[in-house]
Amino acid sequence: MSAEKLYYYRKSEKLKNPKKIERDVIIYGATMGGITAAVQLKRYGLTVAIAEFGNHIGGMTASGLSATDLGSEYAVGGLAMEFYKEVSSFYGKPKEFKFEPKVASSIIQKWMKEYDIELYEEQHLDSVITENGAITEIIMENGNAFKGKVFIDCSYEGDLMAKSGVSYAVGRESNSKYHEIYNGIQFKEQHHKFETWIDPYKMEGVPESGLLYGIDNINLADLGHSGKEDHTIQAYNFRICLTKDKENKVEFPKPTNYNPEKYQLLLRYIMSGHWDAMQLNTSLPNHKWDLNNFGAFSTDNIGKNYEWPDGDYETREQIYQDHVEYNMGLLYFLSNDKRVPAQIREEVSQFGLAKDEFVETGHWPPQLYIREARRMISDYVMIDRNCLKQRVAEDSIGLASYHMDSHNCRRFVIDDRVVNEGDVEIAVSPFPISYRSIRPKAEECSNLLVPVAVSSSHIAFGSIRMEPVFMIIGQSAAVAAMLAIKNDSSVQDIDYKVLSKELENVGQILKWDDSIKDDPIARMEETFGQ
Repeated sequence: MSAEKLYYYRKSEKLKNPKKIERDVIIYGATMGGITAAVQLKRYGLTVAIAEFGNHIGGMTASGLSATDLGSEYAVGGLAMEFYKEVSSFYGKPKEFKFEPKVASSIIQKWMKEYDIELYEEQHLDSVITENGAITEIIMENGNAFKGKVFIDCSYEGDLMAKSGVSYAVGRESNSKYHEIYNGIQFKEQHHKFETWIDPYKMEGVPESGLLYGIDNINLADLGHSGKEDHTIQAYNFRICLTKDKENKVEFPKPTNYNPEKYQLLLRYIMSGHWDAMQLNTSLPNHKWDLNNFGAFSTDNIGKNYEWPDGDYETREQIYQDHVEYNMGLLYFLSNDKRVPAQIREEVSQFGLAKDEFVETGHWPPQLYIREARRMISDYVMIDRNCLKQRVAEDSIGLASYHMDSHNCRRFVIDDRVVNEGDVEIAVSPFPISYRSIRPKAEECSNLLVPVAVSSSHIAFGSIRMEPVFMIIGQSAAVAAMLAIKNDSSVQDIDYKVLSKELENVGQILKWDDSIKDDPIARMEETFGQ
């Protein structure tokens, strides 16, 4: 396999006879938020079409994020819990929140067929037509037009939201903006940091030789202070499905533009006595593992994604390929480069890509892990005080329960030492998500819902951004869309009492029961020793 087999974007040809698709609701993005929204709308008997940018559906849930970032299972209701019950049933277990990517895909495909959900792939959003503050249709590069009464933006990037003229943020807000304490630049004690002094220069001790790959050249005066705003976002990676099963194992491929010097910093760290880059490999059923980032230097491609949120499609394609080459090259380097200690090469070489996963893309997961991109700014912004229950949304549409989790955002030099910055992991108990955080301000758009790029600060989004929560909010957005259509109203004028009753009818959990003996805070403290 080579990097060319994977792509984010290839420019669409104009169709000779572009389609005009008119449905009650148009969903942009076949993430799990889009899938649950579509299923719920079909259960109501409404017509719906999904326009998906690429040709992969199910987002990260079906692209290697198989060890579910759950928080508390008791905070998950509705279609999200239905999904995990189907996972459990497949494996013949009473509860199972870890699964093979192909199993997630099979459940999603079953839902798509069962509910006859209309899907249009490789639909690259080009423009949005609005009239009197409402979207009337969205136009794709290939000329296809999608008309609807309500639109739901389920893309990780919030592309439909942005093209509709809705306010949004990118980057880290200052703590002072929303009176937070965990936002902005972070120089506090962190996880996933360098545990020893590592020289950052190509020639050790010689600053004039330049910095090793992956280290930003930031002047000391420009580093900022704790809590200050900046433009950076937490790092992206791929969640890679590994196996040790010799019958199902594909050796790690060498990427087309392989450059072993990208990993010189990792090599120095290893030679200093720290080997943890693959420590976060969570076991899955059938002898597979979900590989995620861990430690100071791992699969997170720190600092290489800043242009993604507002980048055009060609820019995103370049970033995508860079991440493919970085993650693929990392595994190849660790298993093949003779400078890596033999014991580590042998350990990594026990693993390979799973032959029965992601067959269409050479066994590599197709979806880049967009941990954070744009975030809408509506009348209600979810902030760290929501996560800590110091501020409670009274118009709950579901619960989030995973800790506030920001991966590192920057890597630079302080006093001739390489430093990571941006990691935050703060435990929370399940908390409600505001309906106002998924619909725009009335003056900006009256028929759009945004269940993925929700109105949230950077650090609060670090808790909300988990796949089970996107399933929950996607379904709740569908309920709101149904009520807006039924009552011929804007999404802002929905009666919350009516909405909450309907949400409960479809199985959503809107309030946390403190009597439940499932405390994410205690579990995280046990894990990290806080």
